[in-house]
Amino acid sequence: MEFSIKAQSPEKSRTHCVVIAVNEAQQLSPSAQVLNDASAAYLVKLLRQGDLSGKVGKTLLVHNVPGVAAPRVLLVGTGKELTVNERDYRSLVRAALRALDGSGIADALLCLAELDVTGRDLEWRVEQLVTIARDVRYRITRVSDKQDPAYGVKTITLSLPAKANLAKIKTVVANAEAVANGTDLTRDLGNMPPNLCTPSYLAKQARALGKEWKLEVDVLEEADMKKLGMGSLLAVSSGSRQAPKLIVMHYTGAPKTKKPIVLVGKGITFDTGGISLKPAPEMDEMKFDMCGAASVLGTMRAVAEMKLAINLTIVVPTCENMPDGNATRPGDIVRSLSGQTIEILNTDAEGRLILCDALTYSERFKPDTIIDVATLTGACVIALGNEAAGLFANDDALSSELKAAGDYTFDRAWPMPLWEEYHEGLKSNFADVGNVAGRAGGSITAACFLSRFTKNMRWAHLDIAGVAWKSGKEKGATGRPVSLFCRYLITRAG
Repeated sequence: MEFSIKAQSPEKSRTHCVVIAVNEAQQLSPSAQVLNDASAAYLVKLLRQGDLSGKVGKTLLVHNVPGVAAPRVLLVGTGKELTVNERDYRSLVRAALRALDGSGIADALLCLAELDVTGRDLEWRVEQLVTIARDVRYRITRVSDKQDPAYGVKTITLSLPAKANLAKIKTVVANAEAVANGTDLTRDLGNMPPNLCTPSYLAKQARALGKEWKLEVDVLEEADMKKLGMGSLLAVSSGSRQAPKLIVMHYTGAPKTKKPIVLVGKGITFDTGGISLKPAPEMDEMKFDMCGAASVLGTMRAVAEMKLAINLTIVVPTCENMPDGNATRPGDIVRSLSGQTIEILNTDAEGRLILCDALTYSERFKPDTIIDVATLTGACVIALGNEAAGLFANDDALSSELKAAGDYTFDRAWPMPLWEEYHEGLKSNFADVGNVAGRAGGSITAACFLSRFTKNMRWAHLDIAGVAWKSGKEKGATGRPVSLFCRYLITRAG
């Protein structure tokens, strides 16, 4: 999909379709008014017949409007007012693009950036248009000789207000496309079947990404991890025939003296639960347990394309969690890279076991900030549903920065506590710490476990178990939280 920006009269545009807005009171957006004037009030007459209610996201495709060069005009409702809130703007944009996507229209002129959105500027509106257009356009690649036919809008022209700063908007569009490219990569990796998307495959993809964008890539093998003393990570991989990997990538967009931001992504390419075996229903969705890893790889791709003035390192601990004669048992005690011993009470609480060694390893890069991201706990889904990721941090300013980035992109996260009281359940009679506490506050106690390995760092943890994928009819990876990360990093880059 290609995007362009043009200042042009919508009635003269020879695109396949012009997209305009109208509210419930049949008030027209500026571009809609231009088309109505050119058509001798044809659109208003049509609306008075009751063909479109004007409610948020309702659409009407009209053909051959008199006085308009484009053969089609798509009207989309804004609700009671032409000024809308963030949620309604995103809803009506998505509805319009879905209407175009299934119509056979190859190119369109979108006149929706001119709408006023409460509390948001033109740059935000344009970014949302690009991001949502790419999301609607995304197709899952099937493992099949027969792919879905290539259809949908290929070219979108954004109509902007006359006073818009075109140079600035072009940068917004380019960055939004880069973020969308990173999100697509994340979704592609997440959607792959686990027999193909193995730890070795992720390492191969990281090397390919490094070659394409001139990034430094290092992959630690099992022998390297044993030599370092990563007993916690290796305890998880012990039941699998797939060799574990620790993938490290470096992007240098600022002077080397500037401390890097480090993103650590959980990469369990399939999670059976190990000896603490999961129930069979929906276990196939455990292929998405590597979406944390996929999201940091997608973020790295986006950052490299945007050429942000930051230093970014990503660390991906990746392996399978399988039951086997060699698998770790509940009751086993392992020594982590940090030197802390861990009593493994539940082998299905494996994500924190690979993350803790990766977090300790990341300390060697002397990070300015370290953020880990993981589909860590079902408890987070119970707490926050499928709308927001759980956000934990040992620094209030960092928590606020990440929340603001999520609010801006609508890739939202919600702050959760890390109080000392929650650490009580992790105490062990036999080791320094247990890997689980009781059922209550499970996402919090998991984050508390990780906090034991980040005391010397400015650290945050995102639990994306509820937002990384969708189930049911729309089953598939969402690509979250790539847009949150990218907004945070763009802000940090200044």
